[in-house]
Amino acid sequence: MTQTDETAGGSGRAEPIRVLIVDDHALIRRSLELALAAEPDIEVVGEASDGQEAVEIADRLLPDVVLMDVRMPRQSGIEATRVIKASVPSARIVMLTVSDEEEDLFEAIKAGATGYLLKDVQIDEVPDAVRGVHEGQSLINPAMAAKLISEFASMSRKEAERPPQLPVPRLTDREMEVLRLVAKGMNNREIAKQLFISENTVKNHVRNILEKLQLHSRMEAVVYAVRERLLEIT
Repeated sequence: MTQTDETAGGSGRAEPIRVLIVDDHALIRRSLELALAAEPDIEVVGEASDGQEAVEIADRLLPDVVLMDVRMPRQSGIEATRVIKASVPSARIVMLTVSDEEEDLFEAIKAGATGYLLKDVQIDEVPDAVRGVHEGQSLINPAMAAKLISEFASMSRKEAERPPQLPVPRLTDREMEVLRLVAKGMNNREIAKQLFISENTVKNHVRNILEKLQLHSRMEAVVYAVRERLLEIT
C-alpha cells in the first residue's frame, strides 16, 4: 500500500468534523468560524442565530458537533438541544455560555448536551474541544463536574422513592467502576490511573457502556444510571 492509499484508507480522517455554530451574536459566530476554518479536519457547515433556526438547519445538514448558545430568542439553546438530540441523536452538542449557572448546566446535560464551553475560553482551545466531544469525551471542567455531582446526588435521593424502570441493561462490574468514576468528573486519564488500566481500555469500557445503554455521551449515561438506580451518588 502506498503512503497516499494508507492516508486515504485508514490512518487519516476520511471526512472532516461537520460543525454547526449557533449563537444570536454575529460577532461570536464569526470568531468561532474563523477559529475552526483554519483546521483541516474541521468544516463549519452552517450557522444559526436562534434555537428554532438551529433545529431546522441541524435536521437538514446532520452536523457531527453543534456549538449551541444557551440563551437565545425564539427558542433557547436547551430546548433546541432537546429537539436536535431527538432528530439527530448522533450529534454532539456543546453549550456556549457566559456563566456556569448550576440550573442551566444540569438542564443542558439532561437535554442531551455533551458539555459546556464558557465564552471566555481562549479561542484557540475551541478546535480541540470540538475534536474531543466528537471522539466521545465530555466537555466538563472540574468546577462544573462538582456541581453536576451535587445535582446527581440530589437526583439519586429523589429517585430512590420511585420504582426502577425494568428491564435495565446489565453492565459488568468493571463498567460500573468506570461509570462511578465518570460520575465523579474524572477524565479517561484519571480513571486509567485510578483503576491501573490503560486509557484505551477506559475508552473501550465507556464505548461499551454507551452502546449497552443506547446513549451518546458520558453524562447522559450518568443521568440514566442515577435515574434507574444503577448508580448511587452521595
